[in-house]
Amino acid sequence: MAADGSLAMNGGTGMRSGRANSMQRFARRRSTIAFVMTLPLLAIIVGLVAYPAAYAIYLSTLNRRMTEFAGTLNFELLFESDTFWAVAFQSCFFAITAVLLKALLGFWLAHMLHHIPDKGQRKWRGMLLVPWVIPPALSTLGWWWMFDPSYSSINWLLAIVSVPEVPWLGHHWWARIAIIMVNVWIGAPFFMIMYLAALKSVPEQLYEAAAIDGASSWQRLRYVTLPMMANIISITVLFSLIVTFANYDIVRVLTNGGPRDLTHVFASYAFQVGILSGNIPRGAAVSLFMFPILAICAFFVLRSVTRRNKEQM
Repeated sequence: MAADGSLAMNGGTGMRSGRANSMQRFARRRSTIAFVMTLPLLAIIVGLVAYPAAYAIYLSTLNRRMTEFAGTLNFELLFESDTFWAVAFQSCFFAITAVLLKALLGFWLAHMLHHIPDKGQRKWRGMLLVPWVIPPALSTLGWWWMFDPSYSSINWLLAIVSVPEVPWLGHHWWARIAIIMVNVWIGAPFFMIMYLAALKSVPEQLYEAAAIDGASSWQRLRYVTLPMMANIISITVLFSLIVTFANYDIVRVLTNGGPRDLTHVFASYAFQVGILSGNIPRGAAVSLFMFPILAICAFFVLRSVTRRNKEQM
């Protein structure tokens, strides 16, 4: 009897181990299939991201004629240039200010749309997404006509209320404000649609419970809406920060870096130094300065997202 029991136990153990081995083989096979299916995407990333980045690092170590290895000479010359530090300030000021304004305006628009009935909401969503759908270069050209000092429609509207004309593109600070205005106009609908989707995913039971507890509208926003949307807000801000730092077309069409190269961002200044001035290694060095700034921002944002996910689990 004891022998029969031990045989049965061994048989059961063997069946379980065999089933486990088959499941492991299946899992390995599925992971292999998944890896093979991702190969086209990996090839695109390597070809369009990794290889250009590595080649830019290589170019930044060459001399102007690209015939000899120059080490860190291009970076040292940039550090000694006042124009480069003005570009760095403008890039950070432009990106941070524009992203904050887009996030605030997008959240306000999403909050307003969220309380509109579905039929009217579709119409308003379509109209508010138009600035984001239009090609940026084309819409920037329209803004350039509105800012032009000769026939500026904005200055004409200001003159109606007895406000002096504004040198939108003639003074560096007004030109910076004009660039930020155009970027906010183009990018705010993206924030709006992302935040609107996040608002619709917040359970209504949380708002009902907060209302029963006597929470005001501000308290519901602070303790219910914002915590539930925190991850979406962080990821959207990070994505917009990366895109805004690399923005080229708005600056190129609107100001071309002027006046006195004070509205250049890293992308437009790298194009001017590398392509227009014929110094490709130094232009590559300028473009590489975006990477450490964005890498630091991405690290802190993604770490905060991971921490919130762990706390929710």
